[in-house]
Amino acid sequence: QVQLVESGGGLVQAGGSLRLSCVASGRTFSNYFMAWFRQAPGKEREFVARINMSGGTIYYADSVKGRFTISRDNPKKTVYLQMNSLKPEDTAVYYCAMGTFATVQALGYSFWGQGTQVTVSS
Repeated sequence: QVQLVESGGGLVQAGGSLRLSCVASGRTFSNYFMAWFRQAPGKEREFVARINMSGGTIYYADSVKGRFTISRDNPKKTVYLQMNSLKPEDTAVYYCAMGTFATVQALGYSFWGQGTQVTVSS
C-alpha cells in the first residue's frame, strides 16, 4: 500500500519561505513521476510542479516559476518543494502526488498525500 506523507506547511508572512517534504512508502519511489498540487478554499486543485524519475526534467506552473523549486532524493524516497517569495495567493493546502505519466492533470496521478496547509499573510 502506497503512503505519501507531507510536512513542512505553516504560517508565513508574504515574502517568506517554506520547504515542504513528502515521504513515500510502499512502492519503488524512483519508478514514478512526482508532483505537487495545491487547492485553495472554493477553488479546484491546481498543478504546481512535477519532476521525473531521475530529477532531470522539471516543469512548473507559470504562477510559481522562478519562486518555487521541486527536487527529489530517491534513496530517501522524498520529494521537496522549496517555496520562496511567498505571496498571499499561494495560500492553499499543498498535496504531493505520485504517478506514471508526465502530466499536469490531477487525474494522471494515482497516489496522493493527505495535504499540508500553507498560509501566507499579507
